[in-house]
Amino acid sequence: MDTRATSTDEVLSRRAALVGAIGGALLVMHGPASAKAIFAEVWKDPNCGCCKDWVAHLEAGGFKVKVNDTGNEVMRARLGVDPKYGSCHTALIGGYVIEGHVPVREIHRLLKERPTALGLAVPGMPVGSPGMDGGPYGNRKDPYNVMLLAKDASAKIYQRYEGSKS
Repeated sequence: MDTRATSTDEVLSRRAALVGAIGGALLVMHGPASAKAIFAEVWKDPNCGCCKDWVAHLEAGGFKVKVNDTGNEVMRARLGVDPKYGSCHTALIGGYVIEGHVPVREIHRLLKERPTALGLAVPGMPVGSPGMDGGPYGNRKDPYNVMLLAKDASAKIYQRYEGSKS
């Protein structure tokens, strides 16, 4: 009997399980300080500058990143993220979905705490979030929430960023 995956969904499910197992094993063996060994796969639009900036934010935070310049809507849906939490890029890190401009600090916290959850999201593209910050935005920082997404499509605030007036 042929036991190979026969559909894209099966391949993605196996990949997500493998990435989660590897990420979890690295954290157990080395702790959060070894985040440089954690793999992140990102789906984004090839022409999006803020997505490129967010990928640079991940890399600066110690993640090894593979970028898929194919857009993210199909992957967001396949990974189970409700469109109301959508943004311009989607990632899979340590078995969790990361949607939008989530700060590295919260990703490290998620990987350390390992809650039962789908992942994290920063809905939309709030100015001042990683990738939506700096000179082009006048260094403005709007308030935003990092949401913890449950597997049942509910969500709660994981971390609040208050922003600042410039």
